[in-house]
Amino acid sequence: MILTFWLSGYLAKKYPLSESGKWGFLHHVVLRILWPFMMLVTSIIVLSAWSLSGKSALWLQLLAMASRWMILIRVALAIFHAALPNNKMTDWLERFLSGALWLAFVLWVSSIDKIIINGLKSIEFPIGSSTLNLYTILTGLIWVIVILVLALWAARFIDARLMASTRLDINLRIVLSKIIKTAMVILSVLIALPLVGIDLTVLSVFGGAVGVGIGFGLQKVASNYISGFIILGDRSIRPGDRLTVDGFTGYVTKITSRFVVLKSLTGSEALIPNETFVTSTVINESYSSNSLWQNLDVQVAYSTDLTQAMQILEECAAAQDRVDTSPVPRALVLGFGDNGIDLRIGFWVKDPENGFSLLFSNILFSIWQRFNEEGIEFPFPQREVRILNEYQALDGSVNTQASQPIQSANHPDA
Repeated sequence: MILTFWLSGYLAKKYPLSESGKWGFLHHVVLRILWPFMMLVTSIIVLSAWSLSGKSALWLQLLAMASRWMILIRVALAIFHAALPNNKMTDWLERFLSGALWLAFVLWVSSIDKIIINGLKSIEFPIGSSTLNLYTILTGLIWVIVILVLALWAARFIDARLMASTRLDINLRIVLSKIIKTAMVILSVLIALPLVGIDLTVLSVFGGAVGVGIGFGLQKVASNYISGFIILGDRSIRPGDRLTVDGFTGYVTKITSRFVVLKSLTGSEALIPNETFVTSTVINESYSSNSLWQNLDVQVAYSTDLTQAMQILEECAAAQDRVDTSPVPRALVLGFGDNGIDLRIGFWVKDPENGFSLLFSNILFSIWQRFNEEGIEFPFPQREVRILNEYQALDGSVNTQASQPIQSANHPDA
């Protein structure tokens, strides 16, 4: 037993198998059953050699049975791990399932399971025209869970293949994934219940309750669920789109059956219910194209050659790799301000999902360098202030001192 444990660890290190990629699940299963498989083979060989001497070895038989059971447990846990999302709850359920399966093995080996089964069968519950015992109900639940886990595993396997495909539209892939997952869950219940002798007509009692629940308390859940299929079907929203909803601007990172996740450039995330995208106005800035129009305002002195300044603005914007050159950046004259001429440079950003702060900084820094090289002046605010000094003499006459114009400015020559 110790030798097989060491040998399996040695082989796993010497010939490592990747747990990701196309055959990642199969490799994961091989790694998990390598030790119990080697222990099973060794116990069978030793048990066969031992039986030639005419003696029986109970401990070898138990070791062989435990090895087979360990293989079964590890394969089941591998499927369970692949079917559910990886989080703390899943890890806890995996450990609980492992302990429950080992407990079932101990009860089976000690024949205590027969006593427990007979006790469960003696407890009966009348449901409508049928009578079910506790053993049947528990067995049905176990079968439902087993088939549900298998269905979820198959759904995730198909989902991974669909998302890896480039032939289908991303929204169509998401819709097909959700339909397949829902169909798998329903089929798992419909298949599992007849296997344990439960008539499907029993579900009619619960069907009415579910209908009433949807009509009252679950109408929002049902509305969001259906709205999710609508927005995916009409392709109004796709992963990666830049949306503005209720004043929040972000990029679509995930579309679930109940909400859409928007992530802003600051890292904050908003969970928007699917119903909002059907009943409210949503601004989709990347509906027809991913490029986004942006602009920067610059002010130059009145003595500036505008043709040269506008050409510099266009060249500095076009020099950035993230700026689209088709159409080319355009410089405009906005107006004549108090201190200078207002100019604007507009351009299309090819990848707005990467933010604008660094891009704006690079463009403005490049403009500052070119303006300094060409002697183009950035104007300073200039103001002219007149102070009128009045005072009343002792005899009552008013003497007025001539106003002196004082020029106040932030300009160095002021």
